[in-house]
Amino acid sequence: MRKLLDYLKSSRGDVVLLAVFLLLLNMVAYRAFVRLDLTAPRSYSLSKASVQTVRTLEEPLSVKVFFSANLPAPYNSVEQYVRDLLTEYKGKANRNFSYEFYDMSKPDNERIARNYRLNQMQIREVKNNEVGFKQVWMGMAFTYADAVEVLDGISSVEGLEYKITTTIGTMIATTNTLAGLRGTVSLTLYKTDAMRDLGIMGFDEAETEIRRAYTLVNAKNQDKITFAVEEPPADENVPLAQQYGIQAINWDGGARHGIFGLVLSYGGSFRTLPVRLSRDIFGRNFIAGLDTLEDDLADSLKSLVAKSVEIGYVRGHGEWDANDDENGAGALTDLVKDRYSFKLLDLRTDDITPNLASIIINGPKRAFTEEELYKIDQYLLRGGNVMLFIDPVDEVLPAGENAYYQQPSYHPLDIGLERILDKYGISFGKNYVLDERCYQEQNQMFGAMPVYFIPELQRQNMSQKSVISRNLGYVYFMQNSSIDVSGAEAADGERVTVLAKSSPRSWLMSGAFHTNPSFLRVPADKSQLKSENLAVLVEGRFKSAFDAKPADGRQDDGTISVSDHLSESIQSGKIFAVGSSKLTRPQLLVDDGQPVAIFVRNAVDYLNGEADLCAMRTKGLSLNTLRARTGKAVSAAKFINTYGLVLLVAIVGLLAWHRRNARRKAVRMRYNPHDSREVGADAKEAKE
Repeated sequence: MRKLLDYLKSSRGDVVLLAVFLLLLNMVAYRAFVRLDLTAPRSYSLSKASVQTVRTLEEPLSVKVFFSANLPAPYNSVEQYVRDLLTEYKGKANRNFSYEFYDMSKPDNERIARNYRLNQMQIREVKNNEVGFKQVWMGMAFTYADAVEVLDGISSVEGLEYKITTTIGTMIATTNTLAGLRGTVSLTLYKTDAMRDLGIMGFDEAETEIRRAYTLVNAKNQDKITFAVEEPPADENVPLAQQYGIQAINWDGGARHGIFGLVLSYGGSFRTLPVRLSRDIFGRNFIAGLDTLEDDLADSLKSLVAKSVEIGYVRGHGEWDANDDENGAGALTDLVKDRYSFKLLDLRTDDITPNLASIIINGPKRAFTEEELYKIDQYLLRGGNVMLFIDPVDEVLPAGENAYYQQPSYHPLDIGLERILDKYGISFGKNYVLDERCYQEQNQMFGAMPVYFIPELQRQNMSQKSVISRNLGYVYFMQNSSIDVSGAEAADGERVTVLAKSSPRSWLMSGAFHTNPSFLRVPADKSQLKSENLAVLVEGRFKSAFDAKPADGRQDDGTISVSDHLSESIQSGKIFAVGSSKLTRPQLLVDDGQPVAIFVRNAVDYLNGEADLCAMRTKGLSLNTLRARTGKAVSAAKFINTYGLVLLVAIVGLLAWHRRNARRKAVRMRYNPHDSREVGADAKEAKE
């Protein structure tokens, strides 16, 4: 025993004592631990919105996690991130929150996962120098009251906290709303049975598939939905189609008429589901939308009954149709429909009501009247928020038989918004911003062809101070004008944030517009190249662009005089401005998980007081992208990133080793040069 104590007291026992200390420290930390999140976007810490959501649970919320064991990289890190994230939720939640991980090697647990309508996904696995594929489970199921929601195919940690928190929040809102519904929600299939003779693929099976989806969704939502099939009289087909935005169909040269569409309605509101007649590449007609009907029905129900925030969508000036998925801004509507709904505003007759936290002006082609501009001005001064997607010119696509071989024509736009924007210090250029750092189109004849009017914005081009654009990279803008905010920067009470700007290798196209990549060249005069603002945010208090309310033509009887004109802001407002409406079109807004969609959705959330959602959505999305574009530069960067760090560590290690030996030698030579116990080259040299 004494020998052991003597050993531990000596310097040789330090390693053993250190190991014992670390073991005891880990045992203590296992029971009472402290976590530090040192990542820049706070990827492993819950946002305020998440904490608030789980702290206020009124009923038990259960999270069931179905992940296969021994997942290959990088999917194994996803499972660990889910564990860490749910631990954080549990630590911040009240007693109504619980979670459980299921062992997916047991058949019973696989059956449970399938009952929640989770599916196995196929991932690629590299093993023994061979590439193979593996079927795995990577999903989660949430139950709250009688509601059930799932997140399936969780193959990445990007935006996962946002998905979990919004799923829980939507379940709470929907459950509370359904519990308080007066009456039921109606699901109606409008169809003409005579269309059965047209040989439409899937027509006979459509009603069966719709009933199946209805039964599943209704069972998860307290049986609050009723289903009916109606065949309207022929003279009601067109009015119904116009009312609900469903398909009115005619055949036999227009002699016969029919209707087909699926509508979910409650009270005075409705949602039209995307079940419709379509045509494949072979010209055959079929019923589309049945394969995703259950999810579409569940999403539409949430949007319909939950208390979503209304956003004013201005129309009447040629703006993009908010309900047109193919040629309008339907992609924007789909992007925000989980929390927001659009209220169409015709400013010639409608006022902007105070309950609207924001309004959107998206691609107007015709001029606003003085009265309409005044309504926008006064709304902003009362603390309203305005989103502007303004095109510099009207791009008219060619029509006719030879349209494919013709270029679009471009016509200057004078929409009159300059009347008020100039007063706020915001000026849209009548130009296109072209950027050498741009999208590369793969051409069969010419190879990679730069499309200069589609700038590619990386992290350094996006503001890292704003939650709207923080951590985003590879955001594409298209046919965007420059935006001058020097007036706003000089104004008292206004704060300007340039959210997105082009690279320093940018120039402007004005006057003669065209978008043929083959005829676009980088200017020889390098003085023309400079960075341009593409998207800006102006916040604060504004001065009115009007000295008084415009005359409305009404006669004044002289008995009562009323004045409610505001000359300056009474509350802080916000203006989000982009020099193109392409960001709301299907060309760019293709997926709610892509940076362009995240940027637009963040802007909508921010203007509607949901800044915490922006921070959650962009966690883990920060990209340190490669700035080099030429072949030699890319090869050099690849070599440095692959081998440079290893070589640098080796060189530093050798230098440290050499310095340490030199110092040791110097100490020996000074204090003990003739010690006979020294061995090796140093001792031999000292004796000589």
